[in-house]
Formats: sequence, structure tokens, C-alpha cells
Amino acid sequence: MAVEKTLSIIKPDGVAKNIIGKIISRFESQGFCIAAMRMQKLSLQEAEGFYAEHRERAFFADLVKYMTSGPVILMVLEGEDAVAKNREIMGATDPKKAAEGTLRRDFADSIEANVVHGSDSPQSACREVSYFFRKSEILRPCCGGQCGCKS
Repeated sequence: MAVEKTLSIIKPDGVAKNIIGKIISRFESQGFCIAAMRMQKLSLQEAEGFYAEHRERAFFADLVKYMTSGPVILMVLEGEDAVAKNREIMGATDPKKAAEGTLRRDFADSIEANVVHGSDSPQSACREVSYFFRKSEILRPCCGGQCGCKS
């Protein structure tokens, strides 16, 4: 297994529920280093740009509206096989189909309000991390540059 970086977002519903610490604790207890983190309210342009690959899908406008409805927590997680491990910790997009003990099973209300986002591939992780974070903002590089994200 390789050390990787991945983007994780605690979405507006997770922030509103005041479960930021619970979510971060799960990541840390599973061996992740938090290499960068900040709270931010996404602008319309930031959300549209981030989700641009979904622009033609019917849910795009609702997704952008939801992601700009309140503050989010943006994080760069780093660890062994980070992309796959993060997706395992998050659980299925539909919380009703998510495994017991996953973030979405435990905290999400619906497919739309599903508490967290995580990169779906190492390539997406590189793109997503660099979308929100400059190299100089990633302050805890545990991987020594092994992940390929140039940070």
C-alpha cells in the first residue's frame, strides 16, 4: 500500500449538526494524518467549479445550492491507501445502504445530505486537493512526496 492524500469535506449538514469533532476523530483513529484543514463557505463559483463534471446531470443545481448553503470543513487527509480507506470510512452515498459504523450510516439524513465528501480515485484526489489548497497550505506532509500530489 502507498501513502496517499485525499480530499475530505464535511458538508453543510455535518457542520450544522455540530459533529465536526466526531468525524475528525474517526479519521484520526483510523490512522489518517490531517495535513491541511479549514472552515469555509463555498461561493457559487467554487461549488460549480468543483462539481463541474456533474454540470449536465439533473442534480447539479441542487448539489451546488446545498454545498453553498452553509460552511464546510475542507481537509487533506493523508495515510496508507487514503482514497479507498476514506471511502470505506464514509460508507455508501445512500446512508440506508451504508455499512454499520460508517459516517454516513451513523450521521447522514439522505443521499443528498450525506455529511461527507471524499475523492473517488487518486487522480481525483490530486485534482481536488489542489482545487482547494495551495502546496504551502499542506503543513503536515506525512508521505514525503510519495503520493504524487506535488505537495
